[in-house]
Amino acid sequence: MTNKFTLKQLAGDYSLEYRGDAGTCIQRIATLGSAGPDALSFLANPIYRKDLEITSAGIVILAAEDLGNYQGAVLISSNPYLDYARIANRVNEKPQSACIHPHASVDPDAAIGAGVSIAAGVVIEKGVTVGDNCRIDANVTLCHGVSLGERVIVHSGAVIGADGFGLAFDQDHWIKVPQLGSVVIGDDCEIGANTTIDRGAIEDTVLENDVRLDNLVQVAHNVKIGAHTAMAGCSGVAGSTSIGKYCMIAGASGVGGHIEIADHVTITAMSMVTQSIKTAGYYGSGVEAQPHAEWRRNLARLRRLDKTFKKLLLRKREK
Repeated sequence: MTNKFTLKQLAGDYSLEYRGDAGTCIQRIATLGSAGPDALSFLANPIYRKDLEITSAGIVILAAEDLGNYQGAVLISSNPYLDYARIANRVNEKPQSACIHPHASVDPDAAIGAGVSIAAGVVIEKGVTVGDNCRIDANVTLCHGVSLGERVIVHSGAVIGADGFGLAFDQDHWIKVPQLGSVVIGDDCEIGANTTIDRGAIEDTVLENDVRLDNLVQVAHNVKIGAHTAMAGCSGVAGSTSIGKYCMIAGASGVGGHIEIADHVTITAMSMVTQSIKTAGYYGSGVEAQPHAEWRRNLARLRRLDKTFKKLLLRKREK
């Protein structure tokens, strides 16, 4: 059955002002450029303003300052992207079938909650606990002793609870350090495709409630990630690091081991964090792309920076 919603209904359900025909009805989601009269769309980025002028969307979510001369049906929002997310989840809501695929391998000693969906190729080992209403997509591996809270989504190919990278060097060879902890994941978390979360060496690796990890994220052993923190694709955290609540770590960033990051810290893309961050705010160390010839010149000057500094220091002393 297709979900259908009127402008007046959505405005009331999400406490939004509206403008236009209260009976305007939508049943799907689309971009401004591709939407038809039966679709809901939104404007959150000004670069798409040109699409608003030509859209055929039945309803558009807009900030008050973007209304302009737009004559279509509108939901007026102080945060169009957030309200779009809320409404789109409802419009696109599909009942989840609670089932274990016959080609999944679930150890009889695993505790699986109510309403859990487990896809083909999933491996769930001994002692795993999966809370109610979780969704585990194809080819996920939950190693022994891992615990998932309620409403957790694990996308295809993720591995949770593999051994952490624990090694001790003995003269001329490595000795493996046993990884005796596990992984504990709170409620409402989402783990991206091919992401890996290592088990703790002694204590557990922990993700608190509502942590969101993108695809290809690496979380090492004994890491603690605070509630409502998000990490984008190809980022990684080394062992025994503690990340606070409400943090955002952008793509391809690396966070070193045995450090602490405060709550409400944002780390920009391709940054390298090697020391603790004790104060909330924005941090970054990535270098933005620039024309190749310009980059080569800047790099050449950077290589001479130490010599140049020493020359300037010597001249200052001579004066």
